[in-house]
Amino acid sequence: MFTGIIEELGTVEAIDRLDDAIRLTIRASTVLEGTGLGDSIAVNGVCLTVVTSDDALWTADVMQESIDKSSIGDLVVGDTVNLERAVTVEKRLGGHVVQGHVDTVGTVIARDPSEHWEYVEVGFPAGFGRYLVDKGSVTIDGISLTVIDPTETSFKVSLIPETLTRTTMGNRPVGSRVNLEADVIAKHVEKLLASANLLNADSITKLMKEQNQ
Repeated sequence: MFTGIIEELGTVEAIDRLDDAIRLTIRASTVLEGTGLGDSIAVNGVCLTVVTSDDALWTADVMQESIDKSSIGDLVVGDTVNLERAVTVEKRLGGHVVQGHVDTVGTVIARDPSEHWEYVEVGFPAGFGRYLVDKGSVTIDGISLTVIDPTETSFKVSLIPETLTRTTMGNRPVGSRVNLEADVIAKHVEKLLASANLLNADSITKLMKEQNQ
């Protein structure tokens, strides 16, 4: 589990492309402090497992499922990536509950810079909009952000200078693909409501059958 508060920007040092997987080598420093083999680090919002590490480099294997469901397959050597270690119980939850499980890939469709902040609009595939509410939480490339003006096809976020400087969203041009993760609470509520509706429908059907006997 993560918080969506980016700890550092790493650099992709190498990419080994296999038949059905990718092995990433990433240069970092902060996220390697206290990190061991098997620990989790989110890379642009994708939860990956550390398989090798030293003082400056670490590697992770990316399976086909992650390649298919995220933009991580778009990375090239030299790219910067958002990095965050898994949260610990004593750490402040500065963002929101982030799983590191990407729901869909969106696209940056507009940037509107201002003197002290910048509005960024992100489009997304059909169906994702049901998880978004105005002033609710969303994760973009691992960054916990607040939703503004959600529609059925897009939403906006307002980025302060700190976010623009310390994350990849500061230089994501229009047309960039970004990983999106909805608030897990919204997904659980949807599942519970769907189950409740199914139970109600089953109860009505059962009652009607009993009455017709």
